[in-house]
Amino acid sequence: MDIRTKKNLFILLFTDILLIISSFTLSILLRFDFSLPVDVASMINLRNIFGIISIKLSFFVLFALYRGMWRYTSVWDMLNIIKANLSASFIIIIINSFLYGFSNIGKSVFLIDFIFCLGLIGVFRLGIRLFFSHIINALRTRDISKNKNNVILIGAGEAAHIILRQMQNKYFFERNKVIAIFDDNNRKIGQELRGVPINGPIKKLPLLNLEFDQIYICTPSATNNQMRNIVEICKQTNKPFKTLPSLSELIEGKVSISRFREVSAIDLLGRKEIKLNENAITKFIKGKRVLVTGAGGSIGSELVRQCVKFDPSLIILIEINELNLFKIEREFILENSNILFKPILLDIREYKVLKSVFEEFKPQVLFHAAAYKHVPMQEKFPWEAVKTNIFGTNNLARLASNNSVEKFVLVSTDKAVRPTNVMGATKRIAEIIIQNYNYKTNTEFIAVRFGNVLGSSGSVIPIFKEQIKMGGPVTVTDPDMERYFMSIPEASQLILQAATLGSSGEIFILDMGSPVKILELAYDLIRLSGYEPDLDIPIKITGIRPGEKKSEELSLPSEKLNITKHEKILVLNNTESTKNESIRVVNEISKLKDKLEKVSALELKLKLSNILPDYKPEDSPKKITNIKINKAEA
Repeated sequence: MDIRTKKNLFILLFTDILLIISSFTLSILLRFDFSLPVDVASMINLRNIFGIISIKLSFFVLFALYRGMWRYTSVWDMLNIIKANLSASFIIIIINSFLYGFSNIGKSVFLIDFIFCLGLIGVFRLGIRLFFSHIINALRTRDISKNKNNVILIGAGEAAHIILRQMQNKYFFERNKVIAIFDDNNRKIGQELRGVPINGPIKKLPLLNLEFDQIYICTPSATNNQMRNIVEICKQTNKPFKTLPSLSELIEGKVSISRFREVSAIDLLGRKEIKLNENAITKFIKGKRVLVTGAGGSIGSELVRQCVKFDPSLIILIEINELNLFKIEREFILENSNILFKPILLDIREYKVLKSVFEEFKPQVLFHAAAYKHVPMQEKFPWEAVKTNIFGTNNLARLASNNSVEKFVLVSTDKAVRPTNVMGATKRIAEIIIQNYNYKTNTEFIAVRFGNVLGSSGSVIPIFKEQIKMGGPVTVTDPDMERYFMSIPEASQLILQAATLGSSGEIFILDMGSPVKILELAYDLIRLSGYEPDLDIPIKITGIRPGEKKSEELSLPSEKLNITKHEKILVLNNTESTKNESIRVVNEISKLKDKLEKVSALELKLKLSNILPDYKPEDSPKKITNIKINKAEA
């Protein structure tokens, strides 16, 4: 305890003693109309007063009245004051009854003393808060307050109430003044929230002659359509605007104005809060050795972040990109000293090296996120997709089976359904490979299939942002192109949850909501960047790229989806691959390995189509770049 703290505690104790003495004395005087009988006057002696002080201070300590910071007095602090005084008064009454039997003074004295003491102590504490929150902060911010920003809040719910309370009470927010709140709820319009008028509906905001500097959107549970409308209205004001994080982002922290950020495309997806069965995940992960391939990638790194929350004993980070491995090592090892991390620079196509890793660290859970995923690039270099997505997966599955890994989780894709490109075909074959191993091992192999991930490397959002920064044009392949989208944390959380559900070669499907048109996403991102589509930033239609299709599927129409214990996770009832079929595919893949370097891109695609009849490669050799490379990053 430093000198300043000791000084403040001494002042507080001294003040409380004076208030206790004053309260007891005043209660006796008031009881006898300030005319004390001799026998009563004798009660006000040093011994009795010392006893009362000792009892009350003991209960003040017991109820932690000297641990709090009274400049931030709250309702809970006042409740503790009531509890401490009530308990102390009760004990004093019992002792007095035992010693004197109320022969000199009545019980009413102690009731009056309780009221006086409670009032004096409470008023003193509240006075401390008022002094610091109003007088001191006013002195500190007198120069700042001359340049306050006028703020508009959108939304008059609980989040707005918390934000408004913070802005009105904290020194940091004295520079901001909320002048109005807008909400579409007719029952709230015309009322006040902490003294600030609630106007509405929200669409009237640009039409009113209000002088303000910034808009804060306090609607963390808004749907995608609601958020789109709000953003459009905010854009019309030509004022900067920010939003609170989504509800899922607020789970681990408190709603705070400091958490306001720029509106992003993810906000416009309108995701509902994902509720995880944390008990099941904890049971699955806690104390175990976890291996993550592609640990430096978008999904892989987030899987590590999610796993860390559930206290594994060891996380093995396998990554081929040295820069990504360096970044993830710095992020996790420095911040989670209680968990053992083992970063390994390794290509999953290197079976012998992988084998040594399994033998040394004996992983119990494996998340396989390493893969080539860029569709047009894999059309040019199909050999590399086959080596990594197929043979690399087979290496991991074989080693997992041989080393008694408890669970193997393959991160798959919607492009594996009726594939039209090499990436989708190789990922579908990867699904069949792990299903084949599931028939002949105790290791539980499952796959988790989902669509596009917003913000991942090579995805459309970073590309759009770069194009907007350069002044355009923003390129969209086709006006009707649409995709399922999910944020990186959403996808990773649900992968982890699915891992707790699967047990026997199942393929799980993540509920991605409704598909989003890429063109609409481009329009939204341009507007969020402060520009007008086609006016400030042009949009150019470039045509569908090799291997792409206008819309993706998460399952075939013939496949039945069953619900699981989690509302956002479905499981395929039949996976289109029987035991005999999976054996056939694996055998064909083994034959392909020896011929891989001897065939052209088109020939390789045709061989993949023979292995996987649903895959139909392009029939024009002219569109194929016949280039071969021996080594590429996984």
